[in-house]
Amino acid sequence: MRILVDAMGGDNAPAEIVKGCIEAINAQDGFEIEFLGDPRKIEECLKNESFDRSRVFITETFDEITNSDKPTEAIKKKQNSSLIVGMKKIKSQTANVFISAGSTGVLLAGSLLIAGRIKGVVRPALAPVVPSINGHTMIIDAGLNTQIKPINYLQFAIMGTEYMKYVYNIENPRVGLLNVGTEVNKGDEKVKTAYEILKNSNINFIGNIEGRDIPEGNVDIVVCDGFVGNTMLKVMEGTGSYIKHQLKKMYSSSIWGKISYLMIKHDLKKLMKQIDPEEIGGTPILGVNGIIYKCHGNSKAKAIKNTVLKACGSACRNVMDRLNATFAQMETGNT
Repeated sequence: MRILVDAMGGDNAPAEIVKGCIEAINAQDGFEIEFLGDPRKIEECLKNESFDRSRVFITETFDEITNSDKPTEAIKKKQNSSLIVGMKKIKSQTANVFISAGSTGVLLAGSLLIAGRIKGVVRPALAPVVPSINGHTMIIDAGLNTQIKPINYLQFAIMGTEYMKYVYNIENPRVGLLNVGTEVNKGDEKVKTAYEILKNSNINFIGNIEGRDIPEGNVDIVVCDGFVGNTMLKVMEGTGSYIKHQLKKMYSSSIWGKISYLMIKHDLKKLMKQIDPEEIGGTPILGVNGIIYKCHGNSKAKAIKNTVLKACGSACRNVMDRLNATFAQMETGNT
């Protein structure tokens, strides 16, 4: 299995990107890494690493995409950038997975315009998985589609169900519709129509849910439009940062705080690990032709490593097979 990695994308590229990939290679067999980017800079990062060189390849790219580039212009004018070359390789099926911490806008646009959608999918979606009391919860969509139609909620639910079933081993994922209340009559007409569509589908729809149900673990998949989902995700990220800051301040401000920290250090480290987004790694873009992961722009080696290990598993390939089969059936009217 070959995994493409955009070595030049992100705030910490290429050093942290390369380091994370090498850690993944040393942790698990069964896959190869193909770095896309500046060979000189990549080799500089590799020179002090110990790894199986036969599993690492480098493809030279020249153009550089920045966060200030407009997505459609970058796709047209920077054809030899690591991000665009990666998308083309996914489309031609010369690799199985593409991972990038580069420009979100260009990656999402490239997923649609270059890699293309799975037949039958109306709108692909960004689907981050966040920690909850009972494990993990997916938020779909989290930024790719700010305006959607009622049928899109059902497709998001189907894609999320297959992913959580195979990647997180949840046998029958619970799907909730994010709303301003749990009552059936809540929300605008679009959300009310989506509720009826979801209720009459074959998925495990549990009804409307509120934002607090996500961290409380009362739902496995939350469907919403990209504007709401992205806002929810950023609030959760900010809350996590606030908690970390306050805990650090609390336990370092006095001698009694430092003594207290020593008593709970082990449990506190487990908590910090649970809410650390780098433990989960990148976010899948579901509904496109290929396994594509978007990592946060400031990702460090741990996030890249965990994304690679997640993507190289057979579970991700099973998800792609299931999505292709499911939406092919929907196209022919068999579901």
